[in-house]
Amino acid sequence: MPAHTTHDAPRDGADGSPGADGARDGIAAAQDAGVAAEPVPPAEAIAPTRTAAPAETVAPAGTVAPAETVAPAEAVTPLLRGIAVLRRLTGASDGTLSLSALEKTTGLARSTVDRLTATLARMGYVRLDGRDVTLAPRLMELGNAYLAALRLPALLSARADELADELDESVSLAVGDRDGIRFIHQATRRRAMSLSFRIGDLLPAERTAPGPLFATEWTDPDWHRWRSRRAADPADHTFPAVPPREHLTPDEDFTLRTARAAADDCALDDQLIEPGLVALSVPVRDPGTGRVACVASVVSHTSRHTAPDLRAALLPRLRTAVAAMEDDLRTAPPPEPGPPRAGLATWTGASKQELGREFVESLARGLTVLTAFGEGRSALTLTQVAKATGLARATARRALITLTYAGLVSPAPDGTFTLTPRVLSLGFPPLSRTSLPEIAQPHLTALADRVHESTSLAVLSESGEEIQYTARASTTRVLSARVTVGTRLPARATALGHVLLVLPEARTQGYALVDEELEAGLRSLAVPVRDRTGRVVAALNVAMHAARRTALSCRTEILPELSRTATHIEADLSVAGRFVHVPPT
Repeated sequence: MPAHTTHDAPRDGADGSPGADGARDGIAAAQDAGVAAEPVPPAEAIAPTRTAAPAETVAPAGTVAPAETVAPAEAVTPLLRGIAVLRRLTGASDGTLSLSALEKTTGLARSTVDRLTATLARMGYVRLDGRDVTLAPRLMELGNAYLAALRLPALLSARADELADELDESVSLAVGDRDGIRFIHQATRRRAMSLSFRIGDLLPAERTAPGPLFATEWTDPDWHRWRSRRAADPADHTFPAVPPREHLTPDEDFTLRTARAAADDCALDDQLIEPGLVALSVPVRDPGTGRVACVASVVSHTSRHTAPDLRAALLPRLRTAVAAMEDDLRTAPPPEPGPPRAGLATWTGASKQELGREFVESLARGLTVLTAFGEGRSALTLTQVAKATGLARATARRALITLTYAGLVSPAPDGTFTLTPRVLSLGFPPLSRTSLPEIAQPHLTALADRVHESTSLAVLSESGEEIQYTARASTTRVLSARVTVGTRLPARATALGHVLLVLPEARTQGYALVDEELEAGLRSLAVPVRDRTGRVVAALNVAMHAARRTALSCRTEILPELSRTATHIEADLSVAGRFVHVPPT
């Protein structure tokens, strides 16, 4: 399909829009679906006609779907279905579900699930392994777009990390997401009793310390929505990041905590999430508006601090850190807009031509709209979105209508659109805990299948004298290099070690070839793996018996494949490591 082709007429079917039957406009529908009410900008009018939503539309996590959910007539059905699939995968414990489980939990036909997941795999957002679908690190680019546009993690995370080091306690930054809070940064201390919250996790406001601080700015409709959610889901089952509530507290408890937070400009969580967990929060205010931009929290355990002790001992230091954060916001220079990703519309069109029916172009194009936003591009008009993505204006318009209904985009009265914290619900929480070996493993497996030799990933030990294997993919040969994950070997006797030590020859060539130094008959070729800053963080190798390939054939046949695999790992690592720390082991 040509890149400029659009589909604006409503159609039924897995790749079309819902048919017209219903009677509400898009903004009213967005309100019903849990999206903050904001008027449609007149200059970039996107007010759609009305229709009933498809049965597969899933309410955003942390909200309770109304009895009758209605979507705009011009909403893109495949985009809504793809979002539902990503949210189901995000809710899975390890980001993996079988195709049949997705079929069951979304209510979609199996053929539709197959086409949606094939499209997401083509985009690099999921991996297909037999009958299983797994979230892939590349999906984090959607959450990265929101965090970059927000700017708060880039400006404030270093302060949060410094405070965590000083206090030897976990420190988090959170933003409000309607009647909940969502984490945008975590500086967690490693202890036997440590936090399991992840960036992007959504928590009910009333069970947190930041919640009352955000609630001080709630409007009457916000409070009404909160009470409706509480009544519909008293045990908090729609918040998978927290254990179900065991004892229901009256609404008045939270309203009193909110009033106290307004008076004290701080708030406490005294074991509201679960026994033993306590937290102290202070708002970080936008210097321009005075409104709460985010909330900084110190989180501890009752074995270290009671809630009153936490306040008495740490509140002054937390306030000092927050004052420094607010000063950082005040003095930060305006962001320099980076170039948006180019050629997105062309890429989706080419993918459609190559894969045909198996590629759902409207899903791919709808998700690419989210990547139009970023640092220096926090608020965009319809025209700017179309220009940034290369999409036709009509196509971008329908994508924005759909994303607004899904709660991922919010329109403003000035004719612009912004991403909402709910973008983080698309895979970011489970992927934010991904390690380098987990990122590398599928690439190692694919490399081993292509070259029919064993492949490994290794890092340098703290002493700098040994390498430690952190991931492996074996071949089916009778005679092959066999080492287990965790094995340590002398660095100077291995190709992996030569790369990690950056010995002169490896630095000059960009690779290292070690021939029978560690063991007779063993030949190994290795290349570096770099993070987004260009620092060598690991090494990748192919090991084989010397009788199977000469040194020359290793360079001509294996090295290109090895280098290509390292490039793929680095690309995933760059996306995953933009706003989170990726552990090397």
